[in-house]
Parts: sequence; structure tokens; C-alpha cells
Amino acid sequence: MTDNTLRKIAIIGGSRIPFCRSNSLYADQTNLDMLASAIQGVVDRFDLNGKRVDQVLAGAVTTHSKDWNLAREALLSTGLSPLTSGITLQQACGTSLQGALLAGSQIASGQIDSAIVGGTDTTSDAPIVFQRRFAQRMIKLSKARSFGQKLGVFKGFGPGELVPQAPRNAEPRTGLSMGQHCERMAREWSINREEQDQLTLESHRKAAAAWDSGFFDDLVKPHNGVIRDNIVRPDTNLDKLGSLKPVFDRRSGTLTAGNSSTLTDGAAAVLLASEEWAKANDLPVAAWLTFGRTASVDFVDGDEGLLMAPAVAVSEMLSRAGLDLQDFDFYEIHEAFAAQVLCTLKAWESESYCRERLGRKKALGSIDRSKMNVRGGSVAMGHPFAATGARILGTLASILEEAGSGRGLISICTAGGMGVSAILERQLPEAPKSQQSDKAEVKVTKKTRAKATKKAKARTSKKTTAKKSQKPTESEKPSESEKPQKPEQPEEPVKSKEPEKPGRKDSVTRQTENKPEGETGDD
Repeated sequence: MTDNTLRKIAIIGGSRIPFCRSNSLYADQTNLDMLASAIQGVVDRFDLNGKRVDQVLAGAVTTHSKDWNLAREALLSTGLSPLTSGITLQQACGTSLQGALLAGSQIASGQIDSAIVGGTDTTSDAPIVFQRRFAQRMIKLSKARSFGQKLGVFKGFGPGELVPQAPRNAEPRTGLSMGQHCERMAREWSINREEQDQLTLESHRKAAAAWDSGFFDDLVKPHNGVIRDNIVRPDTNLDKLGSLKPVFDRRSGTLTAGNSSTLTDGAAAVLLASEEWAKANDLPVAAWLTFGRTASVDFVDGDEGLLMAPAVAVSEMLSRAGLDLQDFDFYEIHEAFAAQVLCTLKAWESESYCRERLGRKKALGSIDRSKMNVRGGSVAMGHPFAATGARILGTLASILEEAGSGRGLISICTAGGMGVSAILERQLPEAPKSQQSDKAEVKVTKKTRAKATKKAKARTSKKTTAKKSQKPTESEKPSESEKPQKPEQPEEPVKSKEPEKPGRKDSVTRQTENKPEGETGDD
């Protein structure tokens, strides 16, 4: 760019793999396996095989040392041109949304034209390490030359050094888990058990309805024989949720395995671009990324709630955008815990909190909860830490695209007392707003997407015919195979007809029959 004009940031769309309860259907999968699959989903959906994207920004929270170049290794496992650069980043649960804000700023300033952002996480393949003292012995052993030196390395060795150290979910500064911190928040804001269970029930029902309606057909690609999230419980009810015992404060707590997000394996990715790049590649824009904000709270010395930072981030973002909290058609608030969402909503409604902590003259006010997490949230679908931001980003873009117009707000809490927020907006393509029903707007949007997809396929077919006897260039390579049609979602089965690996359950139903209502997972 030769001037100071900022370009618009287009969200083209996303793709993810089904989210699965940890130690179930993805027990043999790595972060690299899942991230590569999610990125390939974006590549297939938007006809990017053989093409160069300016950047892939992605990361994971629970990683092995071998994952130090995760984003680059993942993209090299896909159909993207190997000339695409990969950047690995991490900001706990806000990783992939923060990646979108970083890539978006580069697109807006003209540094890049396109990017894929994503995240992946698995606690089924968590890194298990030895005690630090034993690890230091191993380093010394590698440097020892004589037999005596090697023998001397083990002077004072005790069997206790061989006890493995599993990853901890406690905050380093407080020693408390995220769930314990959220229990404190629930008490401070007087959030009762019934409110949390009710929000959880609604989340499961909305997620189940979204799956049944076909909303996720374009957003989720099969992986490792799985075609559907295995955490959503369409048959749950308040009695079942109410029967679960507290897990973080067993005496007087309100957070249970049911109203807390479970440990989850999964990955998600989203394609961002400039308006010019989208037009050049015949890709309609699902939504526009217009604002973003990151904030932090002092949960160590200031005694603020660990997961209250999104309340601050959203307030600061609204001030910069010149918007009120009620100026949105959809709200995507990450459900790390049902209590966290309810605490955030109460904070925005509180005159004293908004005045004393947010520096406002009055409360931000209430939202219409019928507009919140309309396709389900994290307590229902699961929470693979670094993937959640991309899952929400892709979901909200599709919601806005389906609606035909509107504005959506994203709020995500993270470990370490941080919060990430963003605003997406949808503009109808050159269509008069008067005398249009919502149904008509949806038809216009879907017709535009279908027309662009058909055009892209025709362009690929034409290139293949014209260059049949020539070696295709990097940007003209056709897809290696035709994309298989996605099978219709059955009511119950969630496994595809691929041969099963030894020892694997044959369906998600079987995986969850003998499990409690949920298993909690802290970031």
C-alpha cells in the first residue's frame, strides 16, 4: 500500500474437525494430526490446493517440545503451497482469536493479503516429563565422556526422581485451578447452581439443534473416522445436571462436571483475507472483522476474578467502536464454565463495577440472552483450549452469513487472567434493505456462496483440461482428488464406515454411555 488507508478484514469462513472428549476417539491423535486436518478442511472448502497463502498462524496450549514449529509443520502436511509461511503462537484459550487479530492487523495495513489462523489441543497426548533433577542428570550424562564421569552423574540418585510429572492445571501464581478460581467468582457474584445448570441445558439443546439442522455441515469435516462432536448431550435435563456433585469445592461449591467445559481434543481453522484477495479468488465474504481488544486483570494482588478479563476487554472495545452492549444481533461468549458467563453478564449489569472498575458513568446493561451462543457453546461442544477461538470465529461468521446481515460480539476468557474480544459484522451484497424478510436475505447469501463454489470448481476443471499434457504451475494445480460429498448426518451414529482401529469404540454413543455427565477441564 502507498497510502495510510486501512483495508477491510474479511472472514471467508472456517473449518474444524469434530470435538471429542479426551481419551476417547482421538486418543491416538497428536496436535499436528488434528491441526493439519483442520487446515486442510479450509483448503478443501475454499479451493486452495496448491495455492500460496501469506501466513498460517496457529498454536496449542498443551504441547510437546517437538511441537516447537507446529504451524509450519501442519501446513506442510496439507495441500497448501510449501511457499506458505507458518507462525506458531500461544495465548492460552485466546490463542486462535488472538491469531486472527494479529493477522487482521497485517491485512488491514497491507502487509499481507491472506492468512489462515487456527488452534489445536489434546489432553489425550499430554507431555509427561521426569522430575527436574533427573532431567538435569540426563543432560550431564550426555556430556560425560569417561565411564567414571558417567557413573558420577548418578551420585545421590533416588527412585523418586523417576516419578513422572503430569501437566498441572493450577495457576502458577496462586496454586489454584481455574475451576477453583471460578468458584470464588461464583460466590462473589452470587451465581447459584440452578442458573448454571439452566445455561448448560440451553447450550446442549442449541448445539444438538444446530447439528440436526445441518448448520455444521460446511463447518465440520470428518477426522479419524469421526463425523460429529461426541460431547453434545441432546437428552440431558435439569434433573440429570442437578444430580452431579461439585468438583472444585466439594462442600459448598456449585461448579460440576456438567456445567463446566470438559477436557477436549480438537482443532479449528479460519481463512481471513483482504477484500481484493477474496474477489480475485472468487470467494464471497461471510463477515468482516472490525474490532478487537485484549485485556488483563490483577487476580494475584488485586483479588480480581481470574476469568473476569473479558468483561474489561469488551468494555474497552465498545468504547473504541462507539457501540453499546445492546448494539449486537448475536453474542458468542465462551463457556469455560457456565458460572464464568453468568459472572460476566452480571458485571456488565452492575453500576458499581462498571463505574469503579471499567471507568464508565453507568452500567453497560443487560443483553438479550436469546441472542447468546445460538448454536451452542463450549460446555456442550467442548473446549480444546487453543482451538476455541477459531471455532467461535468460524461459527459466528456462518451465523451472520446465514442471517444475511447483522453484528456479532465475541468474548473469550483465558488462563493467566486475560480476555480477548472481537466484533464481526455482515453486509448484504448490494441488496436493498427495505422490504426484505430475513428468509429472503438468507436465500441471497446461500445463493451467492453456492454460485462462487460452482465457479471455483468450473475454473479448476477448465485448468485441468487445458494443461492436461503440461506440468501445472504452483498456483494452477488442480485438487489431487474430487472432494467427497459429505454424508447426511444420521440421528445417532457418529462414526463413519472406515475400518476401525483395534481397541476403538464403534460409536460416540458407546464412548459416553458409561461416563458421568461430564469431565471438567481447566486451561
